[in-house]
Amino acid sequence: MQEKIIIIDFGSQYTQLIARKIRELNVYCEIHPCTYLPEFDDSVKGVVLSGSPFSVRDAEAPKVDVSGLRNRYPVLGICYGAQLMAQLYGGEVRQADMREYGRAKLHIVARDCLLFAGMKDDSQVWMSHADTIMKKPEGAEIIANSNNIEVAAYHIQGEKTYGIQFHPEVYHSEEGQKLLKNFVVGICGANQDWTPASFVDSTIKELKAKIGNDKVVLGLSGGVDSSVAAVLLHKAIGKQLYCIFVNNGLLRKNEFEEVLASYKDMGLNVKGVDASALFLERLKGESSPEKKRKIIGKTFIDVFDDEAHKIHDVRWLAQGTIYPDVIESISVKGPSATIKSHHNVGGLPEKMNLKIVEPLRLLFKDEVRRVGKELAIDQNILGRHPFPGPGLAIRILGDITPEKVTMLQAADDIFIKGLKNHGLYDKVWQAATILLPVQTVGVMGDERTYEQVIALRAVESTDGMTADWVHLPYDFLSEVSSQIINHVKGINRVVYDISSKPPATIEWE
Repeated sequence: MQEKIIIIDFGSQYTQLIARKIRELNVYCEIHPCTYLPEFDDSVKGVVLSGSPFSVRDAEAPKVDVSGLRNRYPVLGICYGAQLMAQLYGGEVRQADMREYGRAKLHIVARDCLLFAGMKDDSQVWMSHADTIMKKPEGAEIIANSNNIEVAAYHIQGEKTYGIQFHPEVYHSEEGQKLLKNFVVGICGANQDWTPASFVDSTIKELKAKIGNDKVVLGLSGGVDSSVAAVLLHKAIGKQLYCIFVNNGLLRKNEFEEVLASYKDMGLNVKGVDASALFLERLKGESSPEKKRKIIGKTFIDVFDDEAHKIHDVRWLAQGTIYPDVIESISVKGPSATIKSHHNVGGLPEKMNLKIVEPLRLLFKDEVRRVGKELAIDQNILGRHPFPGPGLAIRILGDITPEKVTMLQAADDIFIKGLKNHGLYDKVWQAATILLPVQTVGVMGDERTYEQVIALRAVESTDGMTADWVHLPYDFLSEVSSQIINHVKGINRVVYDISSKPPATIEWE
């Protein structure tokens, strides 16, 4: 039975970051919303209570009585989690006179406390709270404070229960990872055996036992997730896996042919289906981003279903679902609000009456890449930037025509090749070229032009939840702009998007 740390999520934007930091210690952990708690058995080594956008004083604030857990497992409350335990167990939480947000110095009061083992005094930590603990919970001792708050951290005596009012999981907390290791490994006693190699071994065994001699069909996209899922399944069941790669006419330039060639070199059983004419015909005249996504999703299901039915006796549908998809499907207050429709194979299981297998559903994106490396998958695939399921459809603002697709593919090809040739591709998390529904005046030779505008977008991120625009060199941007305007007919202006997420999104639609 795999040991694990349970993270109880109260809705913090940092919850996934806590999990990723714990997993970086090679310790397996799971996130569970406070409204859907799991069973707690002997595999659980400890419990973390996350932060929250709520105040513990709010009438609708999420609450969990962890008194039963405190006597069974070590517990670490982070920010809201620490305040909740204080509020529930004899302490007091009030709105602070001054909201503490940003960097602070942590003064360690209890130098012998296991939570702070090996940490220096006055270490920088990241605070983010409007409330503060004015009275510690019953039986607790103050183990750290800051310049602004007396109870920066507490320990309930006689238990392995701790509360901290700062965020060790964020980059700005200099020794945050050391604190998490002290808790997870030192206090909880978790073994550091959650590695890519152990995941590959256990997953292949589980897939063999689960699938047996059945046939499995998988929709490949050319991206990291579906590629790693395919190789894992191939190692487990070999030729019982049937992969289908659909060209929706909205891929990057030459991508359909190049990706098919790379998959065949990997020994996968792949069928390429060029349905670009069908997709573009159904999208004709449609400008709504949401409707474009739905048209593409439905058309993909139609094409995939038709091709899959040509394979006799298929029992399973494989998907490249990863852990953030699983987490986001159940939030603290129910399913998350729809910001955009996700293009995947949603609806296929019911339509095809297939069982689902998701070999990556426990992994974050960075873990998927590490597993792919363990599987010796080519770095050109593992290092690929994320690419949206609807492809260039959501990078052509407005209606879609074959001429616009060709124009955008050519401009995008110049941008992506330029990033690779200048050694910038791996420094960017995602790069996009967007065709705007705007025409501007220009001059080419002695002629005035009235042509299209291209926007370039390059961001750095870890998971896509937040992103900053990349400061690409001016000389590089100048070169790319010149090449696009000179070589792509119909474009006379190039702009660079310097918006961060939030408030902007990575994609424009």
